[in-house]
Amino acid sequence: MVKEREHLESIVVNGEQMRSIEERIFADSMPVAALMEKAAILCANRIQSLYPLSQISKIGVLVGPGHNGGDALVIARELHLQGYQVNLYCPFPKLKSLTAQHCQYAQNLGIPFYENLEQLYKCELFIDGLFGFGLTRPLDGSIAEDIDLLNQWGQPVISIDIPSGLHTDTGEVLGIAVKATHSLCLGLWKFAYFQDQALEYLGSVERIDFGVPLKDAWAVLGQPPPIQKMTRTLAQRFLPLPRPLLTHKYKEGHLLVICGSYRYAGGAILTGLGARGSGVGMLSIAVPKSLKSMLVNHLPDALIIDCPETPSGAIAELPPLASEFDNYSVIACGPGLTSEAKSIVETVLEAKCPLVLDADGLNNLAQIDPISSLLKRPAPTILTPHIGEFKRLFPNIENPHQDRLKAVQEAAQQSGSIVLLKGARTAIAAPNGCVWLVPESTPALARGGSGDVLTGLIGGLIAQQMTSEQAMERTVATAAWWHSQAGILAAQERTELGVDAFTLSQYLWKVF
Repeated sequence: MVKEREHLESIVVNGEQMRSIEERIFADSMPVAALMEKAAILCANRIQSLYPLSQISKIGVLVGPGHNGGDALVIARELHLQGYQVNLYCPFPKLKSLTAQHCQYAQNLGIPFYENLEQLYKCELFIDGLFGFGLTRPLDGSIAEDIDLLNQWGQPVISIDIPSGLHTDTGEVLGIAVKATHSLCLGLWKFAYFQDQALEYLGSVERIDFGVPLKDAWAVLGQPPPIQKMTRTLAQRFLPLPRPLLTHKYKEGHLLVICGSYRYAGGAILTGLGARGSGVGMLSIAVPKSLKSMLVNHLPDALIIDCPETPSGAIAELPPLASEFDNYSVIACGPGLTSEAKSIVETVLEAKCPLVLDADGLNNLAQIDPISSLLKRPAPTILTPHIGEFKRLFPNIENPHQDRLKAVQEAAQQSGSIVLLKGARTAIAAPNGCVWLVPESTPALARGGSGDVLTGLIGGLIAQQMTSEQAMERTVATAAWWHSQAGILAAQERTELGVDAFTLSQYLWKVF
């Protein structure tokens, strides 16, 4: 049972899939009313723990016409019975049958209804039960005015399932949306929770597990589901641990990092620190000759390969030690290279081992027909763009910020590469259709060099798992989760202003 709950925590669905899963549950003779009771009572219990009666007493509940409104009415009833002063606002003249029954019962209990939202102004907490998953039309008229008023007041708001006004799949604001303080996602995670454009409306988020049978989820989605959320449990499972007792450094992968320039020396150092944090067995770093002594000081355990450099201090060419790619398990290339390194990127694209491209690796790739170049690659490629780099690499994918999940899937299909799209919610897609989502991040990572640490971490983890049958996209997602958690942990101890990239690299070992 515990393992089943762990599986459910990682599943992510769109509105249509959630509807199909619920239909299967109801077809197995689970009454709709019983499921509503179970989900809503769990929500009511959680609300009481978040806002105990000793702290607040007056609650306003906004009731919609569908089952989300029914959930809200059950929650209102339970809170009323626990002694809260509950006030109901239902602006819809026609309700679904089950919702109407709960509405009638609330009236019979003496819970007051109000015709004007302004009459609930003195409430200390609001529960948003206007619309659940599946909303597709823009909100307007009096409902839009009510939501605007609620947002202006500033009292805490708990949204049931998803803030009213958000598109379940894209996270798009449909005219206007409730800005929740807390969102209680019912059953399974919805796509909107992983779209950057929805984040300012979601507040703190958590999933209310009302017991979706795993067999029903798998029947609709497949096993394993194509889109999953990375969790601590999964990340630990995907790490190259435990190591065999008789292993040695040559069995734990050899990563070649090609990074840095006189102007951007730090890129090579930070990528190396990320790689070192991964536990990779052997680490070689190719940098311009003038940087060798600096790299040796910061990374004495790495083999530093000095490369001929241009007059401005960029890598001019790779010497034999660095260009003999068959000696390496994986190559990570890009941070700090500058635009002068186009020929270097063209060279590493021919490597017959996995290749991680970031920063100037991506910027130079964008100048040399990226899709054609990537499709010719003889080995897997991992791209790690932020949204600007993504647009340069995939200019035919319109408005990727509007649906990041769809955009990253299209990019992986077009390029035949594993694509990691950075953001407040990171998405990783593989050409086989698998998508991994990293659920948490921190603004502390909005610092120069944070991505360089991630590049090294990805390369180092992949290098250690080249002999396993584990899908490479899982390893990339594990690295992204690990990197994010290190940032969160560092921010908790140092504040969001105190997490520079070097500090971030020092927190990697504290995550597990």
